[in-house]
Amino acid sequence: MSTEQRFREAFQRLKELKPIIISRDSLVSQNNIAREAGLDPSALKKSRFPLLVAEIKEWIRENSKPRTPSRQNLSQSKAKRRTNKQIISALKLQRDIAASALLSADLLILELYREITELKSQLPKTTVISISGGISSIRS
Repeated sequence: MSTEQRFREAFQRLKELKPIIISRDSLVSQNNIAREAGLDPSALKKSRFPLLVAEIKEWIRENSKPRTPSRQNLSQSKAKRRTNKQIISALKLQRDIAASALLSADLLILELYREITELKSQLPKTTVISISGGISSIRS
């Protein structure tokens, strides 16, 4: 299959709102056609495919509508942003709680280590006779 044929098939899928690779709400554009064809957007050049690029531009000119965001879309995007902010705030709170717990655990470990060191220093030095008959000294 030629590169131009891949572009044409991708163009047709986008016109029919049935893309395979990119999202369904993507607009028809040269870059999106190239992406839908599975190629780099810079591959679809006017110098290489003048007729196809002219067809694409003509279709876009005839079929493009000015996109004015509706009130519902605006309110949905605000709600989504607000939700994202809430998620970020909750994650920051979880991070802070985890950091606090980690610091508390570190402090407890240090206190227990000091206590162990102190208790070891209070142990008397002893000599232990091993079962095999030798004498070994254990130091704490």
